[in-house]
Amino acid sequence: MNLAALGEESLRTYGEYPALVFEGRELTNVDQHRAANRLANALRRRGLAPGDRVAVMLPNCPEVLQAYAAILRCGGVIVPIIFLLTSVEVRHILADSGASLLITSPDLAGKAEGWPGETVLVGGEAPGAMAYEALVAREADAFVTVERADRDLAVILYTSGTTGQPKGVALSHENLASNARAAASRYELDRTEWALAVLPLSHAYGLTVMNAGNLLGTRGVLLRWFNPELVLEAIQRYRVRSMAGVPTMYVYLLNYPDGARFDTSSMLLWGSGAAPLPVEIVEPFEKKYGGKLLEGYGLTEATAVVSTHRYSGVRKLGSVGQPIAGVEVRIVDEDDRDLPVGEVGEVCVRGPNVMLGYYRLEAETAKALRNGWLHSGDMGRLDADGYLYIVERKKDLIIRGGFNIYPREIEEALYAHPQIAEAAVVAMPDPLMGEEVLAYVVPKGGAAPSEEDIIRFCQERLAKFKCPKRVRILDSLPKSPIGKILRKELRARAR
Repeated sequence: MNLAALGEESLRTYGEYPALVFEGRELTNVDQHRAANRLANALRRRGLAPGDRVAVMLPNCPEVLQAYAAILRCGGVIVPIIFLLTSVEVRHILADSGASLLITSPDLAGKAEGWPGETVLVGGEAPGAMAYEALVAREADAFVTVERADRDLAVILYTSGTTGQPKGVALSHENLASNARAAASRYELDRTEWALAVLPLSHAYGLTVMNAGNLLGTRGVLLRWFNPELVLEAIQRYRVRSMAGVPTMYVYLLNYPDGARFDTSSMLLWGSGAAPLPVEIVEPFEKKYGGKLLEGYGLTEATAVVSTHRYSGVRKLGSVGQPIAGVEVRIVDEDDRDLPVGEVGEVCVRGPNVMLGYYRLEAETAKALRNGWLHSGDMGRLDADGYLYIVERKKDLIIRGGFNIYPREIEEALYAHPQIAEAAVVAMPDPLMGEEVLAYVVPKGGAAPSEEDIIRFCQERLAKFKCPKRVRILDSLPKSPIGKILRKELRARAR
């Protein structure tokens, strides 16, 4: 098979329909299909062969979707690059992946300076680079897709580097297609209504939402990037019914001062993933904007989605739902032995969505894929109904005087504080206890909570040994390009 077949399948199933709105421009699925075919013809004419890697570094736009489809139809391998990365990170990804061509924009091309491959520029020209528009101008809009085996490499997604040098996660056509089908099976809304697409298409989560949308024949209002004002304007204008996002987006929306002037009554479903969703924001968020805020769980190594809630199903706050079809989850101890219901251990995943491995990193792959299971590095538990609860990342666990402390539990207490907008908890070295609890917080606009007040607030809600010993108040928390809080940077500050 070829992952590109998902779009072709959608054409056969639904015919032509308005598939995309981007900055006032409406495109049908046929428009996008023909544009991708023109690019596929151009790439093949330039010698792109099956298995060749092509990097795409752009903010969200229709050309990203066209480029992904074109690369796959040629049998090539997509290397998405988040455009907010530094030049050092971009050049590492280009070199490590062995990409022969980069599709980017004139303002971003400088990040690849010194890289020896070819460059295609969207929306402009530069010496030594090809213009996207000129490249496809005279090409035919029909193309016969190159067949690929299920386990052939389709995408190399690089981790954000929160645990060190970014690693390439090698995903096959089967990984991506199976995950899209399973995720799509949980979608229960009317496909003719508009959904809001704001996740970066260069991230595993955004990529899976895109693939599932192809299968479902959904209509997407695509935003170049997340901006609270633009999100709320789009929801009001297009009567949007659903949106997939990350917790940071929902925190920003909740604290956005002008949110009440927008009509969001059309919203039914807000999906959250990629990082833990603070339970304390769910009720006020739904009260402010309507709809259901439902959390799921996944990781790049499992092609983004492992478990979700159903819109019509039982919601258990704090849970990330039940495993999607074809995916198994087990909880194990340090010796890889199964733990009983309710006990906390490492979350392990098995299914067709589990990666081929880390690209060109055999030792790292062997460490993560053991005995047929992906060892996620996340700590969690399962309840009697099969609902999964993510407690913490293994490396984020704080061990104070021999007691295990889970930062997320403390963060939930901090999010309940009326003057705190964001919070993150890490370990700081302590000569007596080994590690102590350090909280970093961002106040809500105009608020000025004191360290003593925040510690006292926590002591009213948590066992004393779990409470922060120190609190640091910041203007903002360091985040990855998709909005994950970078605990690695906070731990470095703490040291």
